[in-house]
Amino acid sequence: MSTLRDRLNDYLAMRRALGFKFYSEGTGLLGFVRFMEQQHANTIRADLALAWAKLPTTVQPVRWAQRLSYVRGFARYCRAFDEATEIPHAQLLPFSRRSPAPYPFTGAHVETLLQSALQLPTKDGLTNYTYHCLFGLLVVAGLRIGEALSLTLEDVDLNEELLTIRSTKFGKSRLVPLHSTSVEVLAEYGHRRDQFLGGRAIGHWFVNAQGTRLKYDAVHDVFRRLTSALPEQGGCRRPRLHDLRHYFAITTLVRWYREGQDVERRLPVLSAFLGHVEVRDTYWYLSARPELLEAAKNCLEGRWELFS
Repeated sequence: MSTLRDRLNDYLAMRRALGFKFYSEGTGLLGFVRFMEQQHANTIRADLALAWAKLPTTVQPVRWAQRLSYVRGFARYCRAFDEATEIPHAQLLPFSRRSPAPYPFTGAHVETLLQSALQLPTKDGLTNYTYHCLFGLLVVAGLRIGEALSLTLEDVDLNEELLTIRSTKFGKSRLVPLHSTSVEVLAEYGHRRDQFLGGRAIGHWFVNAQGTRLKYDAVHDVFRRLTSALPEQGGCRRPRLHDLRHYFAITTLVRWYREGQDVERRLPVLSAFLGHVEVRDTYWYLSARPELLEAAKNCLEGRWELFS
């Protein structure tokens, strides 16, 4: 008789063979199987699944619902082999999926962040430049943080002024063009990186003080520390790394409006740049911001004057 762990290995192999990465899901389900083994249970029960989902006491309820959703999918798979398997009901731990309000970064905020990164105390001569380059790249290229941290040396083509973003959130790859000023910053960082590594072959572009791939948790901690002095905004959470991507989208739209371009027609360009599957996924970034509304108003007034 196969164990729950055996079924999990088969389930993950199947899902990944279908193209799903299953990073967080796989880690979560492994924790669930360990929990079930501690309970001496080889058949999934809804009460045990619920108990495991609610184990973290310091997270938001949405995280509990997410953990339970991992088990729900696994349970459907297990049900084919064990009829006694209970699939947690969809109404257990219900929640409404709402995107958090983005922090309204301004140009001054971004400049403060980048300068603060350069001023980080470091003995290795690289860490402060790593964070300065990373945060700057998120601002000017609109990358997801995972995409930036996954960049390899082959993905950063400074001669062609292009980034190659591989196997992104939706399993697609894309090319991201770079401005010449961004290329200069990346080239300087690349030179410092090579000096720091001293000939060691490290595949990833962004490295830490140990000369290995830069980790998300470390980036998150530094970002939180550097933005702690920013004023809280009404209805907004503290700044998140993803808000730099939102800042890129907003500043792009504002620039298009000020240049008199047809923003509606150009939205598919922005959508492709951001790596969205559909243009409608880009509309979340069009949240009302004073500078965006002002640019749209000026554009509209210009059209009225033209036809009046």
